[in-house]
Amino acid sequence: MSDPTRFLTSLGQALATMSLYPGGHPARERAVDAAFEQLQRLMEEEPKPRILFIDGEVVYQRQVLRHLTDWEWGSRFEDVAVQRLEFLGDVGREEFDGFLSDVAERLSLESAGTALARQMTQTNIRYGPVQVRGADTEHIAEAVATVTIAYSLEDEVKTIQWMHDEVQTTGNLPLREAHAVVRSLSIAMHSQGEILLPLLELKQFDQYTTTHSSNVAVLSMGLAESLDLASDHVRAVGVAGLLHDLGKVRIPKEILVKPGKFTDEERAVMQAHPVEGARIIFERENQLDLAAVVAYEHHIRLDGGGYPELRFRRDCHYASRLVHVCDVYDALRTDRPYRDALPSEQALDYLQGRAGSEFDPGLVTSFTKMIRDRSEQRLRMEEPTVGGDAVDEFAPESGSE
Repeated sequence: MSDPTRFLTSLGQALATMSLYPGGHPARERAVDAAFEQLQRLMEEEPKPRILFIDGEVVYQRQVLRHLTDWEWGSRFEDVAVQRLEFLGDVGREEFDGFLSDVAERLSLESAGTALARQMTQTNIRYGPVQVRGADTEHIAEAVATVTIAYSLEDEVKTIQWMHDEVQTTGNLPLREAHAVVRSLSIAMHSQGEILLPLLELKQFDQYTTTHSSNVAVLSMGLAESLDLASDHVRAVGVAGLLHDLGKVRIPKEILVKPGKFTDEERAVMQAHPVEGARIIFERENQLDLAAVVAYEHHIRLDGGGYPELRFRRDCHYASRLVHVCDVYDALRTDRPYRDALPSEQALDYLQGRAGSEFDPGLVTSFTKMIRDRSEQRLRMEEPTVGGDAVDEFAPESGSE
């Protein structure tokens, strides 16, 4: 068991004991002592530990503690607006006991408004919400600071690669891992006061499918949030964005990474990936109907063109149209073998030029506003991940649809 896990476990045990026994009771004091001892051990390794409890995830420093996903105490901390816990220096036993007492009071609803005021006193323990919306920040900035965490997203990329490998080699689709990646991406998006768009770019352009999947998930969730969709719908769209190109695991690598133009036969193989992706999802997970639909429809144009060709003209699902916009934007913003990544405004101009024919015009308008309003952070990956398509289906100069 890692040191942060030992500390968090003992923290939960101390709070549970405090709910049963009054101050000064031996059992209560022993539980506080045990948690304090674990904190001291933790701070020997990391002098200023920082922990976040967000959306069912526990984040220590820059690491998501995946074995604590949906941890009961993490959810309880969130319920009383304790999303952030920081130890800024030497912490005394009395100071730690005071912190525990404040949190215990919040959990028991005995004194929901006292913890923030007590933090105004001199203390090396800070806790509260990650960000405060609609409040007078001048009065609370001293007590509640916005947390900034630099996410590399390397673990997420490795997980996506592992998921693709699992589908390719065993036929299994790891649903739990897909949801975990989307939760982690959501945490990265909300780790600062403003909503970020943490997008990945490769140092080498010949392999990018995993980073593209991550980026489309982030952009899709960002757009869904900007449209005020319900949180469960935002998450479902994120999973659909993550899995939209899953069918490419069935494409031979020599086609997937080909640096030149496709032959007609090769193009037919490439354009089969939406059907393959939907088939993979439908065959393995009955809980992912939306993701399967998006995988099938994300290359179908608003005017009915694109692929796969529909026997009867119909409107695509709203989520498919949303992911389509995000998919094309990220493809245009990615370095390809035959062109550099387009600047953001040029990629947006491309979307706007095809609004009403290829793209849903309302979604293009909302997407453009989101990109201009929010901070797009491109994080360069130092190493390639897995194979990606060598020919950009969305490059304006390529003429391929």
